[in-house]
Amino acid sequence: MAEPPRTAHNLSGRTFDRILLIKPSSLGDVIHALPVLHGLRERFPRATIDWLIASSHAPLLENHDELDELVLFDRHGLLAGRTGLASLVSFLRDLRSRQYDLVVDLQGLFRTGFFARVTGAPVRIGFRDAREGAWMFYTHYLARDGIDTHAVDRNYRVAELLGFEDVPITFRLSLPDTVRAEAGELLRDRGVGDDESLVVVAPGARWETKRWAPERFAEAIDGYSARLAVRTVLVGSPDEAVLCESIRTACRPAMPINLAGETTLGCVAALIERSDLVLCHDSATMHLGAALGRPLVCIVGPTNPHRTGPYRRPQDVLRLALDCSPCYFRRLAQCDHGHRCMTDLESAVVVDAVYARLSSEAARTSGVARPTGFTTTPPTGSPIAPR
Repeated sequence: MAEPPRTAHNLSGRTFDRILLIKPSSLGDVIHALPVLHGLRERFPRATIDWLIASSHAPLLENHDELDELVLFDRHGLLAGRTGLASLVSFLRDLRSRQYDLVVDLQGLFRTGFFARVTGAPVRIGFRDAREGAWMFYTHYLARDGIDTHAVDRNYRVAELLGFEDVPITFRLSLPDTVRAEAGELLRDRGVGDDESLVVVAPGARWETKRWAPERFAEAIDGYSARLAVRTVLVGSPDEAVLCESIRTACRPAMPINLAGETTLGCVAALIERSDLVLCHDSATMHLGAALGRPLVCIVGPTNPHRTGPYRRPQDVLRLALDCSPCYFRRLAQCDHGHRCMTDLESAVVVDAVYARLSSEAARTSGVARPTGFTTTPPTGSPIAPR
């Protein structure tokens, strides 16, 4: 199917009063879109700016000071049961009634492009290479990018079109004091003092090929705990509670705390904000830690960190240089190399990376305030000290 003609002129001179940003999922992708929200707010300070987001991810943005309203989208609920069609029609009518004059679709799927069209907005921006024919619903295209273009930079192409390319790429998250208090109380109940340094470990990942072995995580936790005065908290979804418990019980002599499945999304964000370092895979936790400005040790295997790694933080990536990586295989059965990108990574290498990252961060931030651009507060833990 041939692409229809699209308006080519720049929109930098236009003013918009009602704006919808469409990025319902996944959590990491939502975080990648935060700089676009900031740019839109800087460019259109008086506009109403809403965000269409999956209900499960909404807690991350519920208190965001640059948003007016969240438009909640439950993909399964809208089509479930006898009332599904009626719910979908009601949802579409609500979108139409909001009378947006600008829609930016950063998801690029048929349904999100369709939602953009349903709004009736005269300007609808999306990717030229959007999947499932979503490009049919847009009035203006974002240019294609190279294979190593980071997702954040790909999204921020909209800045050139709308005239806010001079606004620095900034991640803003507004965590309410209630979730900070919840996280603090949870730690104190588990014996973690307010002045103790904290490492958050997130061993889960949606792709099985992204996951380092649980026993290696246990070895790493024991290893850095023997060298650093830190406490460790394991976090994850309810589905990852068993995984985290297996790591906790395998640790000797370190005694990490397993909070997987016991925390809300907001509480996890507050725990990460409170932490001195996050140990994780290429996952939503990694993107959340990067957005909150926390030091990371991110274990990367089948993916390309230039595209989806912690944004502009190559020092936080731990990756073996293999000819077969990145492969983007999601299942182990697809790999003909024994999952070497993960199995060949020894726990001692991770221990050294955690030690080096924490030591350098403690030296860098000693007496120095947190860099600007974040709405978070520095953690209360004391500087890291070697044992």
